[in-house]
Amino acid sequence: MQIYLLRHGIAEDGKPGSPDAERALTGEGCDKLRRVLKRARAADLDPSLILSSPYRRAMETAAVAAEVLGYKGEIVRTRTLEPEASPFDAWEEIRRRKEERAILLASHEPLMSSMAAFLLDSPAFRVEMKKAALIRIDSERFGPKAAGVLKWMLTPGVCLE
Repeated sequence: MQIYLLRHGIAEDGKPGSPDAERALTGEGCDKLRRVLKRARAADLDPSLILSSPYRRAMETAAVAAEVLGYKGEIVRTRTLEPEASPFDAWEEIRRRKEERAILLASHEPLMSSMAAFLLDSPAFRVEMKKAALIRIDSERFGPKAAGVLKWMLTPGVCLE
């Protein structure tokens, strides 16, 4: 299975009295996200399933991904992709869907960088998941412990048009 970790794009600043979960993507955030996703599409990214954190900025990120990648399925919201969620719980979500060919996860930091380390079975692995960054990790085993292989990473800075 191909597993894609997509951090949400740049979001608006929090507003006093408004919940963090309601922050929307900015125009710049959408533009950078589209650049990354267009490059990924050229590398044959074709998800069979998109999972997203229920936070607004992640759902908007997932919607942009669906549009750019031509994904016609439902975007599935899951609390296992909220910012402070456990990589183990997100892995269990993936394991329940192991029949999928390629899953894209739209989520947040610190989960995305810790998820990369978890999927690679390398707790010491450190990665800076900039906003709109996308990582591909392939996994052929779905035991309680992940053992994936890092294939590539894209950031907005390397996807200039």
